[in-house]
Amino acid sequence: MIDGPTIFQRRILVGALISVVAFALVGVRLIDVTLFDGGAKKLGGSAMIQTRADLIDRNGAILARDIPVEDLYARPHAFWDKHEAAHLLAVATGEGEIRLDKLFSGKKPYVFVARGLTPDAQDRVMRLGLPGLEFQPGFKRYYPEGRITAQVLGLTGLDDDGVTTGLSGLEMGLDSRLADAAPGDSVQLSLDMRVQYILAHEVEASREEFSAKQAGGLVLDVRTGEVLGMVSLPDFDPNVRELAAGDSTHDIMDQDVFELGSVFKIFSFTLATEDGTMRPDEIFPIGNGFPIGRFTIHEAERMPPTLAARDILALSSNIGTTQIALRSGPVRQRQFLDRMGLLNALHTELPAARKPQFPAHWGEVETATVSFGHGISVSPLAFAAAAAAVVNGGQRITPTFLKHPQDGRGEQLISPETSVKMRDLLRYVVTNGTGKKADIAGYDVGGKTGSAQKSRQHHRGYDHKLVTSFCAVFPVHDPRYLVFVVLDEPHGTKETFGFALAGYTAAPLAGRVIARIAPILNVPKLPEPIVVARGTP
Repeated sequence: MIDGPTIFQRRILVGALISVVAFALVGVRLIDVTLFDGGAKKLGGSAMIQTRADLIDRNGAILARDIPVEDLYARPHAFWDKHEAAHLLAVATGEGEIRLDKLFSGKKPYVFVARGLTPDAQDRVMRLGLPGLEFQPGFKRYYPEGRITAQVLGLTGLDDDGVTTGLSGLEMGLDSRLADAAPGDSVQLSLDMRVQYILAHEVEASREEFSAKQAGGLVLDVRTGEVLGMVSLPDFDPNVRELAAGDSTHDIMDQDVFELGSVFKIFSFTLATEDGTMRPDEIFPIGNGFPIGRFTIHEAERMPPTLAARDILALSSNIGTTQIALRSGPVRQRQFLDRMGLLNALHTELPAARKPQFPAHWGEVETATVSFGHGISVSPLAFAAAAAAVVNGGQRITPTFLKHPQDGRGEQLISPETSVKMRDLLRYVVTNGTGKKADIAGYDVGGKTGSAQKSRQHHRGYDHKLVTSFCAVFPVHDPRYLVFVVLDEPHGTKETFGFALAGYTAAPLAGRVIARIAPILNVPKLPEPIVVARGTP
């Protein structure tokens, strides 16, 4: 006779079965978390947080990364004095006392106190000896380059579910790509931090020199469309969530539109060259004013009584440009600018494409003013994209902030012959016109100045305040890079004899940028021309 299991043996068997089931449930949960939650970590009992992909520059330098930090949560019911706890924790963490007091007085049993506490802050919290506090592992987006890349990269924040999301700049424009990446992945941008440093330094120096309200600049590869650098000032510190006095998160290169003035004459001359309505050596009368309708077009500076077409561009004559534009007429001018992409919002990886502003009624007066850059407002980035097509052989490019070393040129907008002729004219502007201060020996810079009076806010007419700009391409006879800089409300100095026009402010800024970035970008320097001395007879 075989005896059945004893009570003790049955208990052991039941315990073993319970253990097996428990371990099985734990295993299933671990698989679920590992495979299906994508490495997300649970915080505060409910919110889920997942690391975003790194942002790196074209050479692999880290521009944005999630770093592990400790987040602080609290169980307010454990505090003996909720108001005192709010005060003490506000001092220790830097959080707002009013917010904490409101949270602790609410009905939620578990509340978020502070994100991304430093070891020092954690130590201060621990020394308080408050019950009901809990540290949870989390992540904080960190930007190693700080202000240098702040405007273009943007910021992240938390949505209602506690998930990190892009709020501005490329963080917002590339949000899904950054959020859905596998752990350890990175997104490589077109930015070159060597170029970005130089651009930021020179733009800031010019902004200070001329006491400009705002300033910005960009460097664009005219073949691939890659943006190697883009800066907007004033900027901000993306690692500090409160703006300091004078800081701004507004990117003027993409989020603003400007009447850019005479730099827009590039397109008037491109149209005339494409249609064959003007010869570079053709002589035009200038005079003291050009009547059109009930208006009269005037010059910004004194001009000779007559000018050849190439000198109209080089010296930036409004009257001469008006006559050239009127030969094309309103319909053709509008059609051409639309084809060049200047009448529609430019779409890139940035989220905030600003629509251009242009006349609803486009008659002869509007044709005249648009020809020299008034009455039409575009973003600097959109202008640069259209100008790149003028010099790169006539093909459309779309600026990109992602590394894309392949040729990005597309639709043929103007003939290659027109592009060659325009490059010659832009070189002439630098050697014989208003762009002389951008002439950097060995790099054959071509370009155009722009000095535009700012329109009055909420009123018709213009102020005496200026927006100055310079569009430069180099090397002009085989263009690779475009530099575009903008100064908003610059002031003349003793060194510029009180003048604040683009030839004194924006042109030298572009020249300094080119002089510093050309060697870094391996642009070969042309040999100096050999001058043979002649003997006396």
